[in-house]
Amino acid sequence: MPTVPGLTPGQCRAARGLLDWTQDELAKRAGLSRSTVRDFEKGRHDLHAGSARRIVGALEDAGVLLIPAGAAGPGVCLAAAEAGGD
Repeated sequence: MPTVPGLTPGQCRAARGLLDWTQDELAKRAGLSRSTVRDFEKGRHDLHAGSARRIVGALEDAGVLLIPAGAAGPGVCLAAAEAGGD
């Protein structure tokens, strides 16, 4: 069950994969412990609302778009790069 709308453990893992981030990297950028990220991704516990906001914020700041659950289920993608940017 998602902690906040649009964030599931699978989305968190997939978003890290798109960014090539470790759990340590996400934890550092979100200002959380690695065990918080690890345990959430493994489904061991739900996140507190503040922790969920920090993770979502870190992922979105890095260009991840969280796709809400629909007919195909929740997902993630990277935001399109700005025109002319390399």
